[in-house]
Amino acid sequence: MKAAGTFFLKRDNTKLGLGLGIAAPLLVLLFIYLFRFRDYNFSEFLRLLLNERSLVTFFGAWCFVGNIALFTYYTNTRRHLTARGIFVVTLIIGIGVLLGKAIM
Repeated sequence: MKAAGTFFLKRDNTKLGLGLGIAAPLLVLLFIYLFRFRDYNFSEFLRLLLNERSLVTFFGAWCFVGNIALFTYYTNTRRHLTARGIFVVTLIIGIGVLLGKAIM
């Protein structure tokens, strides 16, 4: 049932979970770039990320931390559809990180 006037982050929606599950790792990637790799321009940073195997693990782990925090919040507030969307994206990212490390 739709709740009119409800703030969108408080809704229980799988699409919201998918969106948040994608947005959180991107924000984590941006924050780490701004605080840790500020000396590189963004294209050099992405090239470094794609070429260094240890950085794939580093960023993958921090992206999981962001999604775990969201997943825990939405599970504890009993918004299980949103948590399910976050979980699905986290699994896809995890598989991508493992495949990326295997191919490198």
